[in-house]
Amino acid sequence: GAPTMPVEIMLLPRWFPFHLDKVSYWARTVLVPLLVLQALKPRAANPRGVTIEELFVAPPDTVRKWPTGAHQHWAAVRFFGAIDWLLKRTEPFFPKSVRRRAIAAAEAFVTERLNGEDGLGAIYPAMANAVLMYDALGYPPDHPHLVAARRSIEKLLVVSKDEAYCQPCLSPVWDTALAAHALMESGDEASASAARAGLDWLSPLQVLDVKGDWGVQRPNVRPGGWAFQYANPHYPDLDDTAVVAMAMDRADRGGLTDSADAHSLAIARAREWIEGLQSRNGAWAAFDADNTYYYLNHIPFADHGALLDPPTADVTARCISMLAQLGDTREGSPILKRGIDALLADQERDGSWFGRWGMNYIYGTWSSLCALAIAGQDPQSEPVRRAIAWLERIQNSDGGWGESAASYKLDYRGYESAPSAASQTAWALLGLMAANEADHPAVARGIAYLAATQGDDGFWSEPYHTATGFPRVFYLRYHGYSKFFPLWALARYRNLQRGNSRTPAFGM
Repeated sequence: GAPTMPVEIMLLPRWFPFHLDKVSYWARTVLVPLLVLQALKPRAANPRGVTIEELFVAPPDTVRKWPTGAHQHWAAVRFFGAIDWLLKRTEPFFPKSVRRRAIAAAEAFVTERLNGEDGLGAIYPAMANAVLMYDALGYPPDHPHLVAARRSIEKLLVVSKDEAYCQPCLSPVWDTALAAHALMESGDEASASAARAGLDWLSPLQVLDVKGDWGVQRPNVRPGGWAFQYANPHYPDLDDTAVVAMAMDRADRGGLTDSADAHSLAIARAREWIEGLQSRNGAWAAFDADNTYYYLNHIPFADHGALLDPPTADVTARCISMLAQLGDTREGSPILKRGIDALLADQERDGSWFGRWGMNYIYGTWSSLCALAIAGQDPQSEPVRRAIAWLERIQNSDGGWGESAASYKLDYRGYESAPSAASQTAWALLGLMAANEADHPAVARGIAYLAATQGDDGFWSEPYHTATGFPRVFYLRYHGYSKFFPLWALARYRNLQRGNSRTPAFGM
């Protein structure tokens, strides 16, 4: 009943229409151990005979045509469905020697990227498949690879008196870098000390000696990024790298470090890596360059529509912000100019920008306004005015901002309202203030909303998910978002009101 994915995929040449290098890092790390499982077809121990037949309207063994993803075109579904039909009938005749080589290649791929107790790809689905793969291959329970793979999952568990759940991943680099920005904006000595400690912790986590999978597309680029998690050296990401580099630059310039160039080498390597991973269209993606093989989202395996890592407005904006904060100009840097041109071309008709990794258009618009401001875009220019008008238009009556995950639905590209959330309100405020609108009445109302909804503990309650794993598939709630983003917005507002300038001096 499942789509056929032969493990022999591991042996295909790079020019082949389907190759592991053509899909995203998360798809790659999930898929490779799954290929082994599909080849070996291990049976789960099920002494109680538990089934899931109640989920089907017809017996599963009678189903011949499975539901497809809403994003998939009928012609592509029929074409790839025919290929799947053919593979199902020919796979039993594949040479056994070739299958053994393919399984060995998949096993080697996983083992090289096992990543200790931080896990394959540092994401739960890949980690779980790695455990199952090693077990299916006959590894004893005490084998170091299997022990490490199991331990990586155990580290994701949160167990308390009343509940237990498994996190999809951990986000310490992202959280630390964003918290450092908020603390530096806050400006008091205790905050500065905490930000400095956070940056000291981040410094040794920069990946300088591992050329990960991104190097296939950019073999001549040196490593220099940070990963999202505690460790994930094969898969650093550009968003984290840009945010960390901007925080380090701000700390150096603000006198938080021993010298004005304390982080200069780390920043230079980050800059070199980000510049090297610019996609051909001038934009940036999260983990790879030019991962735009869109036809692959129509194969049966891609019913979730998240097989690829194409460039997006929010990551592009973050990379622009970093380059501009470090002194690049549109006139002097072809890389920055191409990035700005790509970002402006990606603006929606209503004035907003799409947010791939945060929910959704509020997040993308905040990111883009920050990037355009630090890059020198005239705040009176038409793209900026349209974005300001859009944020003003969608403000809730209580002064806050909120946005629903329904804004990701395929049949409509646009904002969907939701009750105000502290993090989304902060994004809107930071975007407006970046656009030289610190004195806008909408900003005053948003600041009043945050002040009125702050709890006795100094934080904000936010029951909603405001971050995105995969649009229309699953969403995330970062527990820090409702803390450091509102602090950041409030401190930014105070600083702009106190100073002579109404424009922030940094890229975020």
